[in-house]
Amino acid sequence: RMKFNEVMHLSFYTDQMDAMRDFYENKLGLKPKIIMRYGAYKGNEKRKAWADRAETDPEGIAYIFIEIAPGQFLELFPKAEGQKEYIEPNTHLGYSHFALMVDDIFEAHDELVKAGVEIDIEPNKGQSQTWQMWIHDPDGNKFEIMQYTPDSLQFKGNIEEDERIYGRH
Repeated sequence: RMKFNEVMHLSFYTDQMDAMRDFYENKLGLKPKIIMRYGAYKGNEKRKAWADRAETDPEGIAYIFIEIAPGQFLELFPKAEGQKEYIEPNTHLGYSHFALMVDDIFEAHDELVKAGVEIDIEPNKGQSQTWQMWIHDPDGNKFEIMQYTPDSLQFKGNIEEDERIYGRH
């Protein structure tokens, strides 16, 4: 049976790469691991659009991998030609948000405030008994900062209770 080990990366298009890099690298303190420039695709017919771009903008950024934790990344692409504008979060079905784990949510809160990050929802314990707070990046992508507790349902689960109440197997 197939086994997944972890989420390797989340990927976003942006039309404000500098602001996004400043946010994730300087305000959140994450480090870029890969900065791939179009020049790397010169002559690559399998990636024709990027190969063409390599001729006109070899130093332009094709994508960046910013490391969140070992082996886990946020991937940023510059806005592609003809790409539609950003859609306000939670107005359409599909992607909603992502979450990043910390060891101390209150310490993380203080560091974020000190770095000038706007806190959308202050630290609180959710129904899953896990600490959470909400922030957003310059593009408006909302995400949670979370801290597990000994009672976090992400560890304990609640499937047996759900099956007892709803009769599901």
